[in-house]
Amino acid sequence: MPQEEDMSDASKTAPAAGAPGRQPPHAEEVHIPDVIPVIRSGANIMFPQQLMPVLATEKRDIMAIDEAAASEVKTLGIFPQEALEEGRFEGALRNTGTAATIVRMAKAPDGSVHAILQGLARVRLAALEQEDLPVRGRVERLEERVDRTLELEAIMREAGETFGRVVTLSDNLPAELQSAVSSITDPAALADFIAANLQLAPDDRYAVLQELDVNKRLAHVQELLRHEIEVLEVQSKIQSDVRGEIDKRQREFILREQMKAIQKELGEGDITPELAELKKRLEEAGLPEGPRREADRELQRLNAIPTMSPEYQVARTYLEWLADLPWSKTTEDNLDIARAEQILDEDHYGLEKVKRRILDFLAVIKLKHGETRGPILCFVGPPGTGKTSLGQSIARALGRKFIRISLGGIRDEAEIRGHRRTYVGAMPGRIIQEIKRAASHNPLFMLDEMDKLGVDFRGDPASALLEVLDPAQNSTFTDHYLDVAFDLSRVFFVATANLQDTIPGPLRDRMEIIELPGYTEHEKLEIGKRYLLPRQLRENGIPEDQLRVTEAAIREIIRSYTREAGVRSLERELGSVCRGVARRIAAEEHEQIVVTDETLAEFLGPLRFRWELASARDEVGVATGLAATMAGGDVLFVEATTVPGKGRLILTGKLGEVMQESAQAALTYARSRAGLLGVSSGFFEKNDIHIHVPAGAIPKDGPSAGVTMATALVSAITRRPVRKEVAMTGEITLRGKVLPVGAVRDKVLAAHRAGSKRVIIPRDNENDLVDVPEEVRRDLEFLLVEHVDEVLAAALHPERQEEQPRLEPTQAVPPERPRPVQTA
Repeated sequence: MPQEEDMSDASKTAPAAGAPGRQPPHAEEVHIPDVIPVIRSGANIMFPQQLMPVLATEKRDIMAIDEAAASEVKTLGIFPQEALEEGRFEGALRNTGTAATIVRMAKAPDGSVHAILQGLARVRLAALEQEDLPVRGRVERLEERVDRTLELEAIMREAGETFGRVVTLSDNLPAELQSAVSSITDPAALADFIAANLQLAPDDRYAVLQELDVNKRLAHVQELLRHEIEVLEVQSKIQSDVRGEIDKRQREFILREQMKAIQKELGEGDITPELAELKKRLEEAGLPEGPRREADRELQRLNAIPTMSPEYQVARTYLEWLADLPWSKTTEDNLDIARAEQILDEDHYGLEKVKRRILDFLAVIKLKHGETRGPILCFVGPPGTGKTSLGQSIARALGRKFIRISLGGIRDEAEIRGHRRTYVGAMPGRIIQEIKRAASHNPLFMLDEMDKLGVDFRGDPASALLEVLDPAQNSTFTDHYLDVAFDLSRVFFVATANLQDTIPGPLRDRMEIIELPGYTEHEKLEIGKRYLLPRQLRENGIPEDQLRVTEAAIREIIRSYTREAGVRSLERELGSVCRGVARRIAAEEHEQIVVTDETLAEFLGPLRFRWELASARDEVGVATGLAATMAGGDVLFVEATTVPGKGRLILTGKLGEVMQESAQAALTYARSRAGLLGVSSGFFEKNDIHIHVPAGAIPKDGPSAGVTMATALVSAITRRPVRKEVAMTGEITLRGKVLPVGAVRDKVLAAHRAGSKRVIIPRDNENDLVDVPEEVRRDLEFLLVEHVDEVLAAALHPERQEEQPRLEPTQAVPPERPRPVQTA
């Protein structure tokens, strides 16, 4: 394939027939022989009357040009090739090509041939007469068809004007082409001239070459021109935007330099107005001496950095952070203890011990004239008991800004201390960010979910919090980003957690733990009436006079639809009732709706929990224990049974290591008392004992189920039923002693919720009963024990129950009819 000598530029500058300054021979006057030499042009398309310089380096092309030059008419055929793949046009010759004459040629010393060809007419390749060198082909001249109408004349004018716009917008086309195209009167020549000078794809060029209907060819060229105009306009806009941005930056740079020179001449210094405004903000922020020196140093450094430098924006952002922090902005504390007590009572029902401790803390602040140095408060309790809302109430009582961040799942130390400024996109930690957002130096800062902090390779956020929560250190808290000390001593920190055991020890040592136990049924009833139901009425758009929920209905929700220490599920169920009522009101079915315990199932469906456990019959090997969970207290059933075996102890129910050891201690105690229990000495060698705690997917651990396991185990081996109305908790030893346990209040409340009538607890926990509400103590009988023998005497029936015969497969037991829920 011959190489075109910069064909793109040459084709653009080559004038067509009829152009000023050149009058090539008319195509119809030139005779084209039937057989002519053929040159493969690859992706290059040559049009009639177009001048195209060619550099031939391959032997077949050189021989074809030499043969044509030796002939009388000096004519050869230029045929493009099919594409083998994208970008490679090296396939078979296409049928339509251009017959061209040699205008000028010259041979170089290296044997290559330089020639200038001019197209004569479109020809069709009928067949290759000779495939050996030089290649010859039989061609047929293609006749063009043209219908000279007013529409054709209009298209010619529009094409000429559009091409002129293309020349104007393009940086690659010379301006002389506008005058050249205006002088062309032949529509076929006009279409070929424009197509030869546009940057078209090879297939688009070949489509123009192949079209013999001049009217259609010119219309197709006009479509190509419109597309080219759109591309060039977008390209011109992009270039203009880029050029405008560059010019703007250059203009700003020049103006800044001129301003610096003018200020220097006037003796006003060389600081820009932008930096002067930033300096003014820093002065108004009231920075302490250390941060002030750092800000001045950074401001001088910023003034010397070019504004287009990336370091300029980093330094400016740092100074803006220093200017925006509330170094000296505070809110005045309202230390009226009576008002604070009133606000706490308005926002929370019950929690008298917690409120009393909060008021004591506020009284100390008042006596110390606003100083808050001292223990950090940490509210620990089950979900839904009002920990977060207590913090909001304290902030409202003091008149301080309230900030809350959740620490749950935080594993990166930088979340607390921030990133150093050497990192791209660095910013301060959450502590500094929230204080800036509050715009106050002494807000109430709540650290929620303190017990859910994580640790991984990115650091330990709990260790970073040590400085924040230590009253002796937080006056000089240093964020990695700021790298200057910020005083946190006036911030009132309040933390919350569900369990204090998972709070890291050093952090727990710096905080004063205030436990928020679960609510009693009476407290939930009052909270539901006073707070939750009115809020749900507002949120669901129900007027107060259109819905009335009776106390019995709320009590039924508490007993039969929720099982929690807090009140979140209670509020959700009340919301479900309100939404159901809202639908009826919107449908104009009722003017006023009264929800009672009898109609509650219409809104909430069937009962989910049985409140009365005492109505169940007493069983052998099943004891009711009490446990403490993240949601407060809960009842825990322990099942034990004996089967023939080899004396193994089988434990199931996903029990933890401590709980397994409690089961082993209970078994050892039972074996040591076998004689007194009326069990033969060989019983334990001939039988396996299986202890199971239901809800097997939930992990369980702790020593407080020791007496429950011992009771269930002794019941199983002696066949003495366990009284279902008795709930118990306590740790046991091998000698049968009952040791004290924790969370007694939560466990007693769980027993009360479950309908137990008698609760067995260690005698050493007698003082913990003071925290149990009076109405709960009135409903329950407490048995304080020191030894397991006392537990067995109270929990087991004295008479033995014979083992029930197993049912045969053919026997069927009628299903037990559901019993109605008993109300207290």
